Amino acid sequence: MPVVMPVEIETITSLRGGAIAAIRSADLDRKTALAQESATRWFARTLSLRSPLDPALADRPGRPEKPELVPPRHMEKRSLHTVKGRIALLHAIAHIELNAVDLALDIVARFATEPVPNSFFDGWMQVAFEEAKHFRMVRTRLRDLGADYGDLPAHDGLWQAAHATRNDLTARLAVVPLILEARGLDVTPALQAKMRETGDMESAAVLDVIYNDEKGHVAVGAKWFRFLCARERRDPARTFQDLVRANFRGSLKAPFNDIARAEAGLTPSFYRSLTSTSNA
Repeated sequence: MPVVMPVEIETITSLRGGAIAAIRSADLDRKTALAQESATRWFARTLSLRSPLDPALADRPGRPEKPELVPPRHMEKRSLHTVKGRIALLHAIAHIELNAVDLALDIVARFATEPVPNSFFDGWMQVAFEEAKHFRMVRTRLRDLGADYGDLPAHDGLWQAAHATRNDLTARLAVVPLILEARGLDVTPALQAKMRETGDMESAAVLDVIYNDEKGHVAVGAKWFRFLCARERRDPARTFQDLVRANFRGSLKAPFNDIARAEAGLTPSFYRSLTSTSNA
């Protein structure tokens, strides 16, 4: 595993401050270290939620010069039966996990003044901690294969989707954990199987960790989405559908991992009517 540099205590002014500092960092080792240190201190209850000393929340997360960001349609698809193909897949996953770190931190920082219990922030900092772990694991595997994060282009769709919901916590929960993260539950099992078919057991093991943790991340999203809907006396499935239609481009794509989704609290009544092939 890569060496994680210690984080200066004075950088973390509060939970919100630590989250913002991590989001703003373009040094990815530092970003993940700040995310995990902020989470650890929050869980130990040695941090306040907010402080007047907190830095300003950035519109975009800090990033190194590479990778080059291109439209999703320009991303090249490669066979997993080649080392280059597996590197391309792992690079794409690393990019997703890096965005997931910033997205979890952004929910905490952006909505730190929302009237929600502290357990809301517990859940999202656990997500941020695990997403940072995932990014490091995938990056280590890339390096094992003679590559690194930044070697290939990536796309910016994940952050753009989150930015569209920056003013509405319920909409953010609908789009990020309940669409974007839930999609990982649909596609990862097939990728795990393909990695094993090629004999790349190390990469498959990394995907195993990600898949098992992501179930919990979707569950955190579903829990708090249902909490907000109950507080506002709104029907969760109908509210989800309305928010997705207003804030997410395109239809949802089958097939769905209905069992894993349901285990996380995301039942078919939420998403089936939003698909282009709702009877798939």
